[in-house]
Amino acid sequence: MTELRTERILAKPAIAVDHAGEGELLVLMHGIGGNRTNWTEQVEAFSKHFHTVSWDARGYGDSDDYEGPLDFGDFARDLAGVLDHFGAEKAHLCGLSMGGRIAQDFYRQFPERVKTLTLVATFAGFRNFSSEERQRFINLRKKPLVEEGKEPKDIAPVVAKTLIGPSASENKFQRLVQSMERLHKESYVKTIEASTLYDKALELETVKVPTCLVFGEHDSLTRPETGKAMADRITGSAFHVVPRSGHLINIEEPEIFNRIVMDFLLANRG
Repeated sequence: MTELRTERILAKPAIAVDHAGEGELLVLMHGIGGNRTNWTEQVEAFSKHFHTVSWDARGYGDSDDYEGPLDFGDFARDLAGVLDHFGAEKAHLCGLSMGGRIAQDFYRQFPERVKTLTLVATFAGFRNFSSEERQRFINLRKKPLVEEGKEPKDIAPVVAKTLIGPSASENKFQRLVQSMERLHKESYVKTIEASTLYDKALELETVKVPTCLVFGEHDSLTRPETGKAMADRITGSAFHVVPRSGHLINIEEPEIFNRIVMDFLLANRG
């Protein structure tokens, strides 16, 4: 890997990124409980062929918090700023869970700036959920932090157990726990609300760029059948199920994940 560089870019809020390599831009986006360090193995592997960037979304990791409420579309507009900062008209986008929803929303807002989409353990949004179902989803996740006064470090082990597959090592489990312990409490709650209430879902049938969908065999949050249904709506897309994996495929099964994604990206660069 070429030298890993860490920067804080943009402003209001400043966004922290790790990046390495040269060539076409590839941006890796973490899930709602993660940060840029979730992609360590991928930055190392993919930077051999691409200028690979992993970010901390606004309100995460070493990125700034922000005033006022969050519009979920703000993430895509921040991402446009990342592309601008690195002088890229287009980028390959790879997002896990919430990061996959950000990638979809970026395509909805800026389709001409997307070279490929890699959608990992994600879904198309909450548009088909009733308002009661959405509120229940929000309250379940907010209650420990807001009403019970707990901190991210208090809930991290419990939440991590629901995400990781049954064969994951203790080391990988602890890595996920440590990632969740770094959550910014207020920004995390804002993100839960904004991501659940956002109605501007991408119509998957409109996707015209090469798309790869990767789901974990034992993921109870975004099940493989969810991914297959998404893939069926995107003409020419590739769909993969990774054996043994839960929700955090890139951490749980990095060798398999990297091979799938690298093969897809190399076939669609240039």
